[in-house]
Amino acid sequence: MTVKLLDFYADWCGPCKTQDPILDELEEDWDESVEFEKVDVDEHQDIANEYQVRSIPTIVIEDDEGVVERFVGVTQRDDLERVLEKAGA
Repeated sequence: MTVKLLDFYADWCGPCKTQDPILDELEEDWDESVEFEKVDVDEHQDIANEYQVRSIPTIVIEDDEGVVERFVGVTQRDDLERVLEKAGA
């Protein structure tokens, strides 16, 4: 079972800068069981379109079967951890 956290962001996005330290902390603690991937929507519009990202920051958590949950806007650590656990991380 693979659990991935995709972080859709852009360098010019203010709220994304607020989200970054939350994700950095999360990655330190969950690095063994979760794949973390940052996706710059300006450089990877194809991936952003595939996940239907309309605003940023957007965080998508998925397992082998697909998307478990998606968060739009700055998301707190507790909410992310709850879904990571649900996804089997």
